[in-house]
Amino acid sequence: MVLRSLSTTFRPGALLMGALLLSCAAKAVAAQEMLRQPVGKGAYEMVLNPVEPGLFVATSQSRSLDKGGVVYRLDPQTLAVTRIIHNDLKPFGAAVNRKTGVLYFGNTTSSAVTAIDAKTGDVTGRLILDARKRSKDVRPLAPRELVVDENTNTLYIGGLGESSVLWVVDGETLTLRATLTGLGKMNTGLAIDSDINRLYTTNADGEFITIDTASNSVLSRKKLFHDDAQRMLLNISLDKAGRRAFITDSQNAALLVVDTRNGDIIKKVDVPASLAVLFNPVRNEVYVTHRQAGSVSVIDAKTYTVTKTFQTPTHPNSLLLSADGQTLYVSVKQASSRQKEAAEPDDIVRIALQ
Repeated sequence: MVLRSLSTTFRPGALLMGALLLSCAAKAVAAQEMLRQPVGKGAYEMVLNPVEPGLFVATSQSRSLDKGGVVYRLDPQTLAVTRIIHNDLKPFGAAVNRKTGVLYFGNTTSSAVTAIDAKTGDVTGRLILDARKRSKDVRPLAPRELVVDENTNTLYIGGLGESSVLWVVDGETLTLRATLTGLGKMNTGLAIDSDINRLYTTNADGEFITIDTASNSVLSRKKLFHDDAQRMLLNISLDKAGRRAFITDSQNAALLVVDTRNGDIIKKVDVPASLAVLFNPVRNEVYVTHRQAGSVSVIDAKTYTVTKTFQTPTHPNSLLLSADGQTLYVSVKQASSRQKEAAEPDDIVRIALQ
């Protein structure tokens, strides 16, 4: 009604009022689209747990002041803190078994993994994955990504180092079942397709590695590049139905799309250097965080074109998707360095995708 009145009268005052109303409306839409809340220092990965509804966030807290860390449970709608779970070790990576309601957190700086009951917040188990003491000549392998096979209640954890490993852990007893060795330098990426017993990992050597989870053996490893450029194939998200793996490279400005059946590169999507990646089968979209650019890209998974960019300064980190595929969560880190850590807490951003 306002626009129609303006088009027939051309009153300057009405035009100004209309512009103000449109501006306020745009801001209201933006506020509904993106909600941002500070949580705690050192925010890393997140999980949603349907057994005990809540958004759980792993935070390592202050590097200098806190020996341990905190897992926050947030209301998925308002991002209000509903529980604080203190832990004597710092949590970084996160995974959940939705059938059992057990949360798993990788304690990267302690070379351990901790299991927490989502309902009570109690620690139900812990496993030291590399017991070697750090020294000038010894660097214990560091757990980073964790994925769960809910069919077998098995936890898979990538152990980073100059010669990386994959730890296979019993999800109930938190005991080590197997260790796969020789997975290359810094095998950071990790994704599982439990339906076909396949696990995929990537590394700084530019390799895409396929593992048979039924036999805990490497089926294939393919070098994706044959040049001298530095690579850091960082994270993986799977389109299981389409047999595609979306892979970020923190050293180069492209998102890789790889055929999981043969390791061939299908497409290189033109985006800034990337950190986290997440495929949404409901909307057939891919979301990618660009840490240095301070943004999150939305990519059409059919055409491989960027359809939208969310500005989320300073450093967007990890991604999580709601069960219905209509809400995206992003952990956003403040600027910090080894010499000076952030003074303010990191944020969690909730983005309505509809």
